[in-house]
Amino acid sequence: MIEKVKSIINQVEDKKLKKKVGDLNLLKDIKINDKQIDIYFEVIPPLQTLQCSTGTEIENQLKNEFNDFSISVHIDEKDSEENKAILPTKIKNLIAVASGKGGVGKSTVTANLAIAISKTGAKVAILDADIYGPSQPLMYGLVNQNMEAIEKEGKIYALPLENYGVKVVSMGFALQPNQAAILRGPMLAGYFTMLFEQVDWGDIDYLLFDMPPGTGDIQLTMTQKIPLTGAVIVTTPQEVSLIDVRRSIDMFNKVNINVLGIIENMSYFTPPDMPGKKYYIFGEGGGKRTATDLNIPFLGEIPLSINIRESGDEGKPIVAKDSDSVQSKSFKIIAENIKNEIIKLGNKVAPKINI
Repeated sequence: MIEKVKSIINQVEDKKLKKKVGDLNLLKDIKINDKQIDIYFEVIPPLQTLQCSTGTEIENQLKNEFNDFSISVHIDEKDSEENKAILPTKIKNLIAVASGKGGVGKSTVTANLAIAISKTGAKVAILDADIYGPSQPLMYGLVNQNMEAIEKEGKIYALPLENYGVKVVSMGFALQPNQAAILRGPMLAGYFTMLFEQVDWGDIDYLLFDMPPGTGDIQLTMTQKIPLTGAVIVTTPQEVSLIDVRRSIDMFNKVNINVLGIIENMSYFTPPDMPGKKYYIFGEGGGKRTATDLNIPFLGEIPLSINIRESGDEGKPIVAKDSDSVQSKSFKIIAENIKNEIIKLGNKVAPKINI
């Protein structure tokens, strides 16, 4: 009977992920006692790994076959053992937001994406890993502020600053607004490691790394030392950006990092007085075509808008300033798509390799 129950469960499809339960590898145990069937799933957070509607569908399918039984679905939360071994605190998902080249709006995307994810009820943080050009202090209205230090178990840790429900750590908090970070490769990697390891993050569901552009020292340090859940790549539609996207994705593939998908920024421009018009200033559909060519997910597109620029300069990202704007809605869709891609992976961290 247990095999019959298992077969029915495995064939139920999660409508949101468009995957069968059997392919998600979450079923832990089935117990049958008298007229009671208990099904146990074990998931690594976030708990959205198994949709509530899917659990109800499992119960309904089993009721059709075993109508004289009571059916109960149980979902237990499990910590990632690799994360617990490496990280000083509980950080459940670590996501690199990267780009092949500068100027594509990667930091703006990171800032808004973090707030969009936090609005789903998740605990979110940003590590501004662009040591040479830290942008998050400005975008989060935290310029000229410093992180406090605390002693914990005989060690000194920095406390992240916070705004709009997102914790922020940045090299910018240690520099004056016009001060340059003059660092060579080994020092650069060392500063990044310090920013990550010597911070009291607390419990975090999603830590987003705002990466510098390219494939340099910080990217390689991250892939060697940190158990990344995956990376998302930000691009604009034109070919000069997409060439570098392919290089960036190739780097992540070579170091066994899951590429969660491509985000296309500045996809088109719609004049405020002509809401039905779309002007494809930087080309049309390049990000989606590249994702299709490389067989990776296309996470969504973000329209070009002066509102995004103004809100970032004001220190209040558009998702926090105007949650009903077209751009904010785009970020919310992308946030949901990223969460779904993580769910499909089962939160399994790829094995690290040495370079």
